[in-house]
Amino acid sequence: MNVRAMYTHVRTGGAESVVAEHAQLVKRIAFHLMNRLPDHIQAEDLIQAGMIGLLEAARLYDASQGASFETYAGIRIRGAMLDEVRRNDWAPRSVHRRHREIASAIHEIESSTGREAKDQEVCDLLGITLDEYFSALNDSIQVRLTPLDHMGDEQDETLDVPDHSDQPDTHLTNERFHEALAEHIAALPERERLVMSLYYVEEMNQKEIGAVIGVSESRVCQIQNKAILRLKASLKDWR
Repeated sequence: MNVRAMYTHVRTGGAESVVAEHAQLVKRIAFHLMNRLPDHIQAEDLIQAGMIGLLEAARLYDASQGASFETYAGIRIRGAMLDEVRRNDWAPRSVHRRHREIASAIHEIESSTGREAKDQEVCDLLGITLDEYFSALNDSIQVRLTPLDHMGDEQDETLDVPDHSDQPDTHLTNERFHEALAEHIAALPERERLVMSLYYVEEMNQKEIGAVIGVSESRVCQIQNKAILRLKASLKDWR
């Protein structure tokens, strides 16, 4: 459904004023995401996708669930924008396959040793060099687009929790997933946990994070993507 059609659809439900009031939220999220995306991604495309997310939020919002409309809409808007980016995914399947292999290797090592997997151990298990390993982490642009409250599949690495909003146990399932996610984030190695906090909570970009912790931007990318791959492996039962 395009923006015009969806807008016409929600007008009958009294959502027109809500949409108008929060239109600026779409632009704010779009321009924030632009700082994290490749240069060829256009703000206009993100805004159009975000408007669809906003209109969908206006249609589905349930105040009884406890979240404010702006919080709920922000999640829908950002998700719609990321879905648009994924639909035009430029990363080859080999990149996604390598990410799954690294995540599985990290999980296997940490499950057997009870400690953080070392980079060289991951390389030895996969039969690759350190240069190949770090190159794979630097290629993880698709991973960096993934919200933390999603879990992925083998087809496209989008970490989507199925949206069954019409099912009564959906809220409980999501709540349990977020509890599990919080526990695994808290268990990350200290530097990975710090990078994730600065990126997702403080909303700093990777260059700013590098300046804070004293490493290069590319090293921040590696640390962040390794953390996300570790979380994917740890939470694989939620797929």
